[in-house]
Amino acid sequence: MRERIILGKWTEDGINTLLEEASAITDTGRRMDFLSEQFLDTPYRKATLTGDANTPEVFVINLEAVDCFTFLDYLEALRLSDSFAEFKDNMKKVRYQSGKITYENRNHFFTDWREFNPDLIEEVTEEISAGKCKRIKKTLNMKDDGTYSLPGVRCREREIVYIPSEAVDDAVIEKLKTGDYAGIYSDKEGLDISHVGIVIKKGETVYLRHASSVKRKVVDEDFREYITGKPGIVVLRPRGNLKNLP
Repeated sequence: MRERIILGKWTEDGINTLLEEASAITDTGRRMDFLSEQFLDTPYRKATLTGDANTPEVFVINLEAVDCFTFLDYLEALRLSDSFAEFKDNMKKVRYQSGKITYENRNHFFTDWREFNPDLIEEVTEEISAGKCKRIKKTLNMKDDGTYSLPGVRCREREIVYIPSEAVDDAVIEKLKTGDYAGIYSDKEGLDISHVGIVIKKGETVYLRHASSVKRKVVDEDFREYITGKPGIVVLRPRGNLKNLP
């Protein structure tokens, strides 16, 4: 297996220390807040992973720069780990179906997490929607012109549940939890979401902590303001503080 590890400001010992501190935080939301806070101001960079239909997949950990989805990838693996060695192992299982490192097996879509890691991630969109969610069936990876968004990845028929942004009222906001993964629903054919981040609640204010292509770094932005004018949200929630995936 080919791999590329870029730790940026971190060292393996530094990550071990971080995870030792995080492991003492038993509340999932507080642990996610603590871990994700370490990434604030980390530069945004797209296409940090290596692999496509014509290029062999490389196992990459790049903490020097992240896009919106690799940011969540790293957070999910970190929350499950007590050491750098466990982080590497869990990273493979979080990013790839059955931990098999191939481009086809990579979780390319946000809702892949609920499909392939249901013991770790649950969808709570309908639960928190107060009856205001909508459902739509999509063929993920199939664009409206019949071509593939990601050549080399099979299409998947999937029902997407989302809450329209105008329906995200105080009742919905109250049910969001710190540490929830929030995806911005995409109304484009072939896509489930267009962007992802993590929900952070601080007193009366709710933030989306995310790797922003506009700000060019990981930032906190007001959640309500951010989703205004966007099609809606899909919400996944991490389950407990499991040490390792099965």
